[in-house]
Amino acid sequence: MKAFTYERVTTPADAAASALRTPGSKFIAGGTNLLDLMKLEIETPTHLIDVNGLALDNIEPTADGGLRIGALVRNTDLAADPRIRRDYAVLSRALLAGASGQLRNKATTAGNLLQRTRCPYFYDTNQPCNKRLPGSGCAALEGFSRQHAVVGASNACIATHPSDMAVGMRLLDAVIETVNPDGRARNIPVADFYRAPGTTPHLETVLSPGELITAVTLPRPLGGTHIYRKVRDRASYAFALVSVAAVVQQDGSGRVALGGVAHKPWRSEAADAELKKGAQAAYDRLFAEAQPTHENEFKLILAKRMLASVLTEARA
Repeated sequence: MKAFTYERVTTPADAAASALRTPGSKFIAGGTNLLDLMKLEIETPTHLIDVNGLALDNIEPTADGGLRIGALVRNTDLAADPRIRRDYAVLSRALLAGASGQLRNKATTAGNLLQRTRCPYFYDTNQPCNKRLPGSGCAALEGFSRQHAVVGASNACIATHPSDMAVGMRLLDAVIETVNPDGRARNIPVADFYRAPGTTPHLETVLSPGELITAVTLPRPLGGTHIYRKVRDRASYAFALVSVAAVVQQDGSGRVALGGVAHKPWRSEAADAELKKGAQAAYDRLFAEAQPTHENEFKLILAKRMLASVLTEARA
């Protein structure tokens, strides 16, 4: 691990200003992803800004009937909150499908959204990876690609986003609140938060230098049947091959979002509009531009079957 300096901050604005003032800074809260990457020298921050002392660990109702979730709310606490379990059950189930109990006790809401890919070539510093070292190439394109993206990828990167929670957030149309180094606040719909890989896969979100996530806001509850289903190689403590989050109403309408298939939680409002027609119609919209490799094309079959299964369960 490379040497670094460390500081604690007392306000979000101070944290953002410090990050801009010190090139190479990183925010740290639970550290469940960042510390692993530092040990492997994939992340080499020169300065760590500890944000655990900020008052960002509450879940509060909003004026329009939703919930505001502080950036430092731990995954365990969020999944167990009675309001989340009752009104946003798909989010609670997505959280409980991720990682282990020990990690959920430390991992934060903001950190979960910002966790980096688990592509093995990203983790292997002997392999070329445009996400780790821009311009070096993508070993996954001609390598072992079973876990990789089947849609939304590019010739520079086919890595997937690993978060289960983010899939639930995308389904629910969550909005991410941030603060900039100059103190300005910004609201970013989670639908617009993740960048497509294009030719710059190392730029993963729309956050500007020093910008700090302070909260995530959920709109009013959707009602309906909430389901989160995850298929993985092991029964626990493994990332999704494909996951499906769904909210389905009694008339068959609803919305779906998928994990494990793209660089971000994958959702199409056009697919949501087709749900009443059945899983095939929604699938055709979701994967109209799919470009799987020969090793991961099974994900398309898996996604179609999961959609059909989830919709059948919801309507029953």
